[in-house]
Amino acid sequence: MRPKGTQAARLRQRKFEVLRRLKIPPEGLPGSLALTHRRCGKPTCHCAMGEGHPLWSLTFMVKGKKRVERIPEEWLAQVRRRVAEGRAFKDGLTEVFALNALLLVIERKQRGP
Repeated sequence: MRPKGTQAARLRQRKFEVLRRLKIPPEGLPGSLALTHRRCGKPTCHCAMGEGHPLWSLTFMVKGKKRVERIPEEWLAQVRRRVAEGRAFKDGLTEVFALNALLLVIERKQRGP
């Protein structure tokens, strides 16, 4: 088993690697994209008997409330990229916080009760 100092050093090294590459994406978006299908309601439309018209939507939270916004097909590539940027930033931030928690545990154990 490795000494605690070595483990802490590895965790700190990983933390600073993540922090170096972590930049707030100015166009990043929260949430997720989903493809659904919706019937338009016209009895003569092909969707009345099928699965419906394709509809892309972005689902995200604002002040604890869920929002769902329709995304036009021509915006799809751009919105998909922005959601990926937002997710990568959030994942990096989550990793830094988890590393900080692990370092806190190691420090507490080294100092004793």
